[in-house]
Amino acid sequence: MALYECVFIARQDISSSQMEGLVEQFGGIIETGGGQVTKKEMWGLRTLAYRIKKKRKGHYALLHIDAPIDAVHEMERNMRIHEDVLRYLTLRMDELEEGPSIVMQVRERRDDRGGRFGRGGPRGGDRDRGPARPRRDAPAEAAKPAAEAAKPEAEAAKPAAEAAKPAAEAAPAAEVAEPAAKETSGEQETGA
Repeated sequence: MALYECVFIARQDISSSQMEGLVEQFGGIIETGGGQVTKKEMWGLRTLAYRIKKKRKGHYALLHIDAPIDAVHEMERNMRIHEDVLRYLTLRMDELEEGPSIVMQVRERRDDRGGRFGRGGPRGGDRDRGPARPRRDAPAEAAKPAAEAAKPEAEAAKPAAEAAKPAAEAAPAAEVAEPAAKETSGEQETGA
């Protein structure tokens, strides 16, 4: 008998117990075909890389199978028919890995670290982010000191803006003079 590794994805809206039932159902097909399922792993609900049948998530499961090819074909036929199975992939292997798969090893390492908020509160990490900024929904009194501090800066910017106005007004006059010069040079060229 040959060794196979089968991973399949089921719809996100089935329960975990229904997913276990699917794994048992497909394992039963292998056993009735004269093979055996050496390992069953439930990877849980995971996000898909792209939408499949309008679904964004799916329950993943891994089966290590030692069975004849006819039993594997029958299992794949049932997976194609079953409405809860989104995708499946069965590969023939030279030898099957012992112990947990890489997906389960990564999950165990993540659990050892303490999860998402296990490293220093909800903001996490060891970086100092400085004092907290005022919230947008804070009362108006908290925003007044910031607005008053901005007033002197705005008044200091006014003289600079007024000094720039005369230079801006002189620039359009220079642009008007340039086309007139071009027109006179064009007449001289055509007349020559």
